[in-house]
Formats: sequence, C-alpha cells, structure tokens
Amino acid sequence: MCAAAAGQRGRSVVVLDHANKVGKKILMSGGGRCNFTNLFATPANYLSGNPHFCKSALSRYTQHDFIALVEKHGVPYHEKTLGQLFCDRKSRDILDLLLAECADVGAEVWTDCAVQRIRRHDAGFDLHTALGDYRCPSLVIATGGLSIPRMGATGFGYQVAKQFGLKLTPREAALVPFTLKGRLLSLAQGLAGVALPVIAECRGQRFPEALLFTHKGLSGPAILQVSNYWHPGDPVQIDFLPGQDLAALISEWRADGSRAELSTRLSRLMPKGFVQAWLSHHGLESALAGKHLADLSQADVSRLCDAFQRWTCVPDGTEGYATAEVTRGGVDTAEVSSKTFEARSVPGLYFIGEVLDVTGWLGGYNFQWAWASGWCAGQYV
Repeated sequence: MCAAAAGQRGRSVVVLDHANKVGKKILMSGGGRCNFTNLFATPANYLSGNPHFCKSALSRYTQHDFIALVEKHGVPYHEKTLGQLFCDRKSRDILDLLLAECADVGAEVWTDCAVQRIRRHDAGFDLHTALGDYRCPSLVIATGGLSIPRMGATGFGYQVAKQFGLKLTPREAALVPFTLKGRLLSLAQGLAGVALPVIAECRGQRFPEALLFTHKGLSGPAILQVSNYWHPGDPVQIDFLPGQDLAALISEWRADGSRAELSTRLSRLMPKGFVQAWLSHHGLESALAGKHLADLSQADVSRLCDAFQRWTCVPDGTEGYATAEVTRGGVDTAEVSSKTFEARSVPGLYFIGEVLDVTGWLGGYNFQWAWASGWCAGQYV
C-alpha cells in the first residue's frame, strides 16, 4: 500500500520481502476469503498506549477509500456480520490488486530478500541484503509483529527500532485463544468443538459473538476479541444466554405451569451436551436432581444464573504467537509522527502497520490500519 502510494507521487520504490512469496498473511486471512476491512472502523476499535495516535490516518484513508479501490479492481465482496467485508472468491484478489497498484507505478517487489544490515548516512540509508546492496533516502519498516511465525513473522521491525534508539512497548500475543488448566481444561476438552453465542467481557470490554470450546481451552471470535484486553490473572466473564434473562425465563416457565425439567428447557436454548456438562461441572445436576421448575428455590435460581449468565474464569494463559492473529504492543507511538509515520529522531525512517503499538479488533480492523498507515506514509516518503 505504501509502495503504491509513494509511486503515485513519482517516487522510485522497491519492496524487499524476506519471505519466498508476498502476502502470505493476506492469503490465509478470513479462512482464505480475506476480511479486508470493516464498515464501522473507528479509532475506538484500536488499542494503543496513545489512543489518539491512529485518528489522523484512519480519517485520511478510510474503509470507504479501500472499498473504492476494491471496486476499481472489480473484486466482488460481501458483508458477513458486524460490518466485516470479505472477498466473494478468495484472498488472492486483494493481494493481486495491491500488486497491480504497485506495477502501475513501477514499484518493484523482491522476495527471498532478507535485509542483513542497515546503515544510516547523511543521504539516507544503505541496506545490505541477500540480493545485493541498496541506497535510499527513505526507509519504511512494514514488517508486522511476531504472530504466526510459521508464516515468516519475525521481530525484525523491533530490532530496527532498537538499532536506531526508538522505544518499544511490551509485546504480547493478541486476538488469540485462551488456555485452561485443571478441571476447567477437562471441562473444555469434554466440550471440544461445541460453539455457541455468548457475551464475553474483560476489563469492561464486552463482545457479543461466538465462543468455541477447544482441546486447549476457549476460542471463537468472542474470546479472541477479549484477549486483546486480557492480561495474566485477569478474570473473563461469559454470558451463555446473550440478550436473555434466565431468572425471568424461569419465572415465565413456572407461570406456564410447565412440569418439564430444567435441563430440558435449557437444552432448547443451548446445546444439550453443553447444558448437561455445565450443570454437572457446577454441581447443579445432583443438587437439582428430580426438581421441577416449580420446586426451584431463589438460591437455586441464583446459582443457575451465576453458572449460565455470570460465569467467570481466569485463563491459565494464551496459545501464544503460534496462533495469535496480531501482536499487541510494538514501536512506541511517541517515537513516530501520526501524520507522516516518520521517526521523530531519525529523519527518513518510517514505521507503519502492526509493527507500531496499534492493535485493532478482530474483523478487518487490522487490515484497515495497514491500508491507512501505509497510504499516509506513502504521501511523505
């Protein structure tokens, strides 16, 4: 994105990629359909040590600007849910349009080109690479974070920042599944593959999406979203009946004169296997055995609401960078201009995208940050 924008200004641009092919994360994203932006992207959907940093770029290059680019290239797309836009065909369409934009302005793209050394001088930078030496007045670091190392992710961008004396914020895996241990892990393993809509909450942030039980713990969009805000030791609260009030439902069922057992009623709202496992895990199966709805005490109802609508757990950890979609933290935004993305203390050196301490929600927000920061930097390099 940055290369194309700079090339449109008549700049001579080369993109150096250490991987054997470009755009691997684009190709794998969105289950191969690439969730390339979000209709509702705003600065509120991003985390950073400075929440104001992303405002300028997101306002200058919006999701609607990228949608216009997608339409210019005739890429068919659709909204899935919550403003998430996906390709109708495959992720390759997004990669191809970016490469086409680069080709149109003569920007070269080289793969298998690891940068082995960077030196700064009065006229800019000298780069020693696997494909030879380069000299440039402007150097843009667009190398992303540590997430999914099997796709070629490295800490190269952070190393460059350190080399030139820029501060970094702590980096952690984010948009990542939680791991559990002990009885909670056994519970999750027994339910592995079960998915259901929930509201997940952590540090005051609430996300109404799906939860998935796995052999390691908890996953699904709701869990990935709250993982952006989670720190070790934080509790996560889950409501398994989003938009409903279990106490009120039980009152309604009683008023109907129902003699059905509670588990039967609950299994009409949630997967039967989940209901049975949940009642058993919380000791409610035996406590309520033989009780009909009319027999439930207020204490019984309160325990049921705690279990199904106010369930709280403290994850043991996360699955880490191997499965994380993004890296939280990065180059401190205080070191970089929010307008140009140039390092304040190193003229000619720019940092864009995920390598910065800006992390978006799940749902196309991180791609939109890549497009916006890349385009903005491309106006100045």
